[in-house]
Amino acid sequence: MKLLQQRMGLGRWWLLAVLVLGPVQPWAVSEEAAEQRQYQDTKTRQRQAVGQACANQLEPLQAALQGDSAPSRAQLSELIEQLGSLVDRPCSSSYEKSQIYNLLGYSHYSLEQYPRAIDNYLKMLAEPEVDDRQKVATRYTVAQLYFIQEDYGRAARQLETWLKETPEPGSDGRMLLAQAYYYLKRQDESLRLVNQIVAEALSSGKIPKESWWSLQRVLFYERGEYQKVIAVLKQLVTHYPSTRYWQQLGGIFGQLERSGDQLAVMDLLHLQRQLKDQRQLLSLAYLYLGAEVPFRAARILDEGLSSGVIEPTAKNLETLGGAWQLARETDKALPALQRAANLSDSGAIASRLASAYLDANDNSAAVREARNALRKGDLSRPALTRLTLGAALVNLNCHREAEPVFEAAAADQNVRKTARQWLQYVRSEAARREKLMEMDADIAGCQLI
Repeated sequence: MKLLQQRMGLGRWWLLAVLVLGPVQPWAVSEEAAEQRQYQDTKTRQRQAVGQACANQLEPLQAALQGDSAPSRAQLSELIEQLGSLVDRPCSSSYEKSQIYNLLGYSHYSLEQYPRAIDNYLKMLAEPEVDDRQKVATRYTVAQLYFIQEDYGRAARQLETWLKETPEPGSDGRMLLAQAYYYLKRQDESLRLVNQIVAEALSSGKIPKESWWSLQRVLFYERGEYQKVIAVLKQLVTHYPSTRYWQQLGGIFGQLERSGDQLAVMDLLHLQRQLKDQRQLLSLAYLYLGAEVPFRAARILDEGLSSGVIEPTAKNLETLGGAWQLARETDKALPALQRAANLSDSGAIASRLASAYLDANDNSAAVREARNALRKGDLSRPALTRLTLGAALVNLNCHREAEPVFEAAAADQNVRKTARQWLQYVRSEAARREKLMEMDADIAGCQLI
């Protein structure tokens, strides 16, 4: 079934597997499908039921199809023409015709002429004297060929009949039917089959195939049964360890707002160097910030920016500077915030930079950036920026200059109490210092340049 598997790789099933399930295996060639192409006992049955005249013509053609080297396309076309000429004469019995239609179906399939292959296989199935074993195997082949053509309705009908005709249907055939049901939006029937197949494997001590769990995961997800999705993903990361399953597990934890579990999964992937794009690294950094571990967030952002994986945008640099600031690493916060402020026309970053300079006791720079922030605007809480500016002016002994700043801040109800306390202080201190200066006391005046 090599050609069948190759062709299947180009269909919608493979696209779904890559985009939704992750790159799962196409359905494996089942025990039933493996048997149907072998023809290991066809000659024995022919000698029992094929007449001598038919056998003399049929056996050389069959041998050409089953030789050590595969026939060329030209040879297959010639074999098809020769096989077609045998129908009715000399191969006139129902069983003889079934053998010819079987070989014709296989020949057309080898040429990837799938509609013609299906047509001949259906003619074979319609013969009253078709061999029962061949009939069951051929019906499975027809279902697969319908899958290639994305005719999932006919594929499902063939498989449903196959289930009734097969004494012990294998798991692969039932999984193929589950996939057909999925495409036909018959999710309940699909999930019932998948659950049954997975449960049978587990009860017999076997590990279910990766593609079985992958389809089960998708079905649970579409039903909103996220706890069951997590259970399936835990099985997948245990038995088929892959980055994509860890990422899916982290994603579902995030969807359920289980940030602690999501952080654990993402950090594991980071330690294994499996987080390779900007979105993943930023996600991990924000998770650390949410968990109040700003130092780890800053390290991840710093590494990503240094390696070029994370773009040095104003937003990303501001996040880095803020993380260092929260981690009490002001000396590392300042360069990042300064770069961010230079790239942004918004006053928000300049306001954060002013706060960082105030923490670093660089009051002149704090005044400069606070004024830049107020000039640029786009501040959600300008009163907070005014408090920063006022505090920096006080540290520079510029109390009178700080008065109007605190007066403006006091207009904001949320900081009014604090602003008025500052205002009372700077007025009192300014008056006290002015009196001392009048008395020729040696005290420093406003140091703002």
